[in-house]
Amino acid sequence: MKRLSILAVCGAGLGSSFACEMSIEAALKDLGVEADLSHCDISSATSTRADIIMTGENFRSQFQHYTINANIIYLKRLVDKNEIKTKLTPVLQEMGLLTVQ
Repeated sequence: MKRLSILAVCGAGLGSSFACEMSIEAALKDLGVEADLSHCDISSATSTRADIIMTGENFRSQFQHYTINANIIYLKRLVDKNEIKTKLTPVLQEMGLLTVQ
């Protein structure tokens, strides 16, 4: 079975996307879900294969210009583990990777 892949995306693909990746990792641990995590900048995200992309709300308009075959989750605060869990849980449930809690 293919392992879940999640991509954290920010403008430059450096500090904030890496911090977001660490918060996603903590949220997944709380949820008991394993995934391959990585981070990059927004232009690289359009050509990277991922099941889920997590990015800032401020990038919504940029992502709308691309056809991306991934669930895109927009965050108000990239490093807020509770917001990540809240928004990630229904997506994981829809994908059959998390039972209803």
